Amino acid sequence: MISVLVVDDQPLVRQAVRDILTDGGLRVIGEAASGRTAVASAAGLVPDVVLMDIRMPDLDGIAATELICAARPAGRPRVLILTTFEEDEYVVAALRAGASGFIGKGAEPEDIVRAVRTIDAGEALLSSTATRTLIERSVRGAAAPVSGAHREVLSRLTSREHEVLLLVAGGKTNQEIASSLTISPHTAKTHVNRIMSKADARDRAQLVILAYESGIVVAGG
Repeated sequence: MISVLVVDDQPLVRQAVRDILTDGGLRVIGEAASGRTAVASAAGLVPDVVLMDIRMPDLDGIAATELICAARPAGRPRVLILTTFEEDEYVVAALRAGASGFIGKGAEPEDIVRAVRTIDAGEALLSSTATRTLIERSVRGAAAPVSGAHREVLSRLTSREHEVLLLVAGGKTNQEIASSLTISPHTAKTHVNRIMSKADARDRAQLVILAYESGIVVAGG
């Protein structure tokens, strides 16, 4: 059963989220009301997923996410940001800090449960147009040249991996990538994993940001 740490400074929100996750067949193993408590709890409990608020006292969710992701063993826990779509800069900063995606506080209960399962399975929650728009906004207008690190990563990708990266940047799942390229889902997953390894990326969210920042996907295009 997937274990979850719920982080939010509002007790009523934590209780509501706990009830939603429990009813959805997930196991809530802890709660935290601040970023620092979240970091300590994540280290001690090692949940599969941390459902993280952004605006909190003591240490905000972005800083807490960065600390959790920097210290996590074997890629656990994964962080899912619980926020609102209006907080563009915060969401993108959280993705760069290592979060695997985000979901709005106004989401339906079943969508929150599905989001946690998606993150736990190693997928980034990046399929919605809203998410891609946020990432596009974060890099739109940035005229800085492609960094040497980005250029070096791209040079090591095969032509097929370039195709796969473009599809990942478009928010496509492994199944959708497989369908688009007429390959098996397993092969699609293998390509994605190889790209992440070459890019030293934590997960698919990092690949999306790489694609936009390197210029192979044009923001707003």
